[in-house]
Amino acid sequence: MRFSLLFLGSALLFTGCSSVYYGAMEKVGIPKRKILVDRVGEAREAQQEAKAQFSSALAEFLAVTKVPASELQATYENLDREFKRSETRATEVRDRIAAIDNVAQALFQEWSDELALYKSPALRSQSERQLATTRNRYAALMRTMEQASARMTPVVDAFRDQVLFLKHNLNAQAISALGGSTRELQQDIARLIADMEKSIREADAFIASMQSAPTPAP
Repeated sequence: MRFSLLFLGSALLFTGCSSVYYGAMEKVGIPKRKILVDRVGEAREAQQEAKAQFSSALAEFLAVTKVPASELQATYENLDREFKRSETRATEVRDRIAAIDNVAQALFQEWSDELALYKSPALRSQSERQLATTRNRYAALMRTMEQASARMTPVVDAFRDQVLFLKHNLNAQAISALGGSTRELQQDIARLIADMEKSIREADAFIASMQSAPTPAP
């Protein structure tokens, strides 16, 4: 059932019918708030996987300088696989962030529209404050997620450059030439991992806040 719902969601989102999807989900008891929390959790998992993958790829690149010339072809193939996996993980993180923003904007618009339905001024005021608080928390979450995502681009580009250079120059001189850029790559990945860890903490905090503060009904 879960796979079917996720598949339906992906299909509708890609065709621009996200409102139809959210409406269908609400009919089976899954509101936008729950979808938002789930998507933040999925993005958190994607970042964890990306963090592990970039660390694995870095380890492979750092090991290049110790490889004998006879193993250069196999080394290139290993690095190429690591690069492609890293590129895939980066794309997954970006897609997850886009999916979060899609449902978040739909939720905030609905919440804002429904404020007019309140008969109680006190409850309306409380809901307005909760909406503002949730929006602020969401903005903080997106800033950290997007910062971590942006750091992935130069790292993936550097991976690609190194893989291509090794592919075109399968010799000892190529290995030596990669030494300087590998050190820069190591620093870039250290910063990326730090940003990802910060983003993961923000995701945890956002999920906790959404689960502990239900929205007052109009």
